[in-house]
Amino acid sequence: MNGWIDAHHHLWDLSAVTYPWLMAKGVERFFGDPTAIQKNYLLRDFRSDAEPEGFAASVHIQVGAEDGLQEASWVQAVADANPDWPMAQVVFCDLTAPDLGARLDDFQALSTVRGVRQIVGRAPGEDAVTGTNDLLDNPRFVEGLRQAGQRGLSFDLQLIPELMEKMALVLEQAPDIKVALCHAGSPHDRSASGLAGWAAQLHCLSDLPQITCKLSGLGMFQHDWEVEDFRPIIETCLEQFGPDRCMFGSNFPVDSLYSDYATLVRAHREIVPDDMYGKVFHDTAARFYAL
Repeated sequence: MNGWIDAHHHLWDLSAVTYPWLMAKGVERFFGDPTAIQKNYLLRDFRSDAEPEGFAASVHIQVGAEDGLQEASWVQAVADANPDWPMAQVVFCDLTAPDLGARLDDFQALSTVRGVRQIVGRAPGEDAVTGTNDLLDNPRFVEGLRQAGQRGLSFDLQLIPELMEKMALVLEQAPDIKVALCHAGSPHDRSASGLAGWAAQLHCLSDLPQITCKLSGLGMFQHDWEVEDFRPIIETCLEQFGPDRCMFGSNFPVDSLYSDYATLVRAHREIVPDDMYGKVFHDTAARFYAL
């Protein structure tokens, strides 16, 4: 093991790829005000954050580009230009598209591509506007998951606890696709009852062996967090999934809105038991994303 793996981060070059949300001024998002991160965040910036904390490889996750293939091609070029930093990527592809096969062909021509993310849910208010929850009622979505799984691609799943039971029924129809649950399933209600409800719903997903959980993005719904705020979330994930199915992700630069990288990593290290470090910070991600 030559260093740890950050299993969930983003990069963007606003001169190379169009990201509508990064170019929209004064628009509040479910995770807060994005103004501070509406600027380039390149691999050198990420490495300056991650390398001092012992990270040596990473997984880039699509982040709302106007053109998913353009974003993926740019990430591939970044990876090719920096062979000393192993980087896999998860791309955006509409799994309900009528020409899905051709789209996946284009993505799989890129050597760094390991999986697809199509967001099912971000937060209740934003979901009501975007309608992304409707994917769960679309038979093409199930078929797209099956097709991606048959090709050896994984699926990065972002959703909220209220959708977990319904999503589990969808995944039972596509049992062969490996799934990475983003941001521990987005426990957006941090009250005691909210966390209890999230933990109960999480069983719908943790009971499915095809799902691995990312300990990531925990600051998005609690900006002034302290270490103990993360403890019940991380401990529940480790209990339900086990360290073989949990992996750390920084969600940088989004989570840089709430802390620096070192503080974020330190919080996770304080909660994850020492004997689970190897799996949570390296092995699970290395296996899941073939790094």
